[in-house]
Amino acid sequence: MSEGLARQRIDKWLWAARFCKTRALAVQEIERGRVSVNGLACKPARELKPGDVVTLRQGPIQRELVVRALSAQRGPASVAQGLYEETTASVAAREQAALARRLAPEPAHAMAQGRPTKRDRRELEAQRRAGWGERWSARLDD
Repeated sequence: MSEGLARQRIDKWLWAARFCKTRALAVQEIERGRVSVNGLACKPARELKPGDVVTLRQGPIQRELVVRALSAQRGPASVAQGLYEETTASVAAREQAALARRLAPEPAHAMAQGRPTKRDRRELEAQRRAGWGERWSARLDD
C-alpha cells in the first residue's frame, strides 16, 4: 500500500485490489455498467479516494466496498484485501445467495426424461418398423 497516493483511477484500483486480472478487464467491467462509485455510474478514469463506496457486480453477486487505501502496484492477496472493506449488508447478502445456491435443486433431477438408453432406442425403432405398413398403406379402406 502506498501512503503517498491521494487519488487513483478506478480501473487501476480494481486491478490492484484483485477484482480483475488485468486493467483491460477492469475497463470492460466499468464500461458494461457493472461498477459504480458512491451510487453513480463511472468511467475508467474516475478517481477514487479513501472513503468512497464502490458497488461491484460479479455475476449474480452484488458487492459493496468501502475504499480504505490506494495502491500503485498489484501485490499479494493479503495486501489487496487491506485496500477495501466490504459492508456488513453486502457480506450478509453474499452469504444468503451462497446458501440459496447450495439449497437449490440439482437441475439434472428436474428432467423427467432425458436421452433414451440403448434399450429404449431399440424399442422405438421396433415400433416404427412394426407400424410402417399399416400407417403408409396405399390401399383404400372400404
